[in-house]
Parts: sequence; structure tokens; C-alpha cells
Amino acid sequence: MYMKIVEIFTDGACSGNQNESNIGGWGCVLRYGRSEKELCGGECDTTNNRMELTALIEGLRALKEEGLSLRIFSDSSYLVNCFRGKWYASWEKNGWKTAGKKPVENKELWLELLSLIRKHAGFEFFLVKGHLNPDWPDERLEPHYKKFREQGGDLSFEQFKDAVAMNVRCDALANVFINENR
Repeated sequence: MYMKIVEIFTDGACSGNQNESNIGGWGCVLRYGRSEKELCGGECDTTNNRMELTALIEGLRALKEEGLSLRIFSDSSYLVNCFRGKWYASWEKNGWKTAGKKPVENKELWLELLSLIRKHAGFEFFLVKGHLNPDWPDERLEPHYKKFREQGGDLSFEQFKDAVAMNVRCDALANVFINENR
């Protein structure tokens, strides 16, 4: 049976992160074959981590089908490492407490994210270093590609450059709300 593969590229941003008053934004691009859909939004008085999670939540909400195979690209270690390391399984088992017995931050977002992602056949997360420029000479990008591969990113160099370009696009989308609300 043929499985539809959807790529989801995400980024979150927060101007004034950790300040009492700030502005956050998120950006997401969904790609199926040659079709792409861009999404963005934001909120005030938030955190960068909340915006990173919201970007993926909104991308998943926008999917019209369930049972897809998802390839998710983010520059958020917080997001990617949770899924790669299955932190969420420990949190669920431990009553949404961390290994240090503290409440998991952003629990309501994690719960929604898990509910949405579990509607699909499978998912794979890729950690893409933020703030790279896909137009840099290859020799400048190659060390980042090498690290990406070491971290389990099984993509060609050209696919890596595409993921970097999409991260730049998602960063720009994440900053739309911030720039409009300063």
C-alpha cells in the first residue's frame, strides 16, 4: 500500500523571550509532492519553546487526512529531542513530571501535539541547525551537513540544503506576526 509522505517544516521565534512582555511568532510550511502551504501566526507574552510547539501543532491541524507518514524538520532541540528520545513516554508514565519530579512545562501543548501526531501512521524528526544560509558555498555548509548526518539526518546534501532553505522560510514566517505587532 502506498503511504502519503508529508513534510512539515517549522520554526518559532520570540522577541523579548524571558521578558515579562514579549511577542512570539511561529511559521510552518507543509509540503506534499510539489504542493506547499504556508502558515503563520503568533501571540503576545509567550516563549520561544511555546512558539516552536505551536508551529507544529498548527501544521498538524491543517492536514486534511489522517494516517500519513510525516517527516518533520525543526531547529528546535526541545521539540526534536522530545520525539527522538521519547521523553513524552516517560512524562506520560510519570504523571507529566520530569525526571527531576517537576511538572512538564507546556503540558497542554504537548498533550495537543501528541493527540494530533498520533493520528498518523508514523513520523520522523530532523534537527536542522537554525540561521544557516542555503546560498553559502558548499564548503561552508558541509560541516553543518556532516553534523546533521551524525545526528541521524539521512538526507542527501541537496535535500539538506532544501531543509536549510525551508528553515529560513519558516523563520521569516515566524517573524511576520512579531513585525506586525511591535
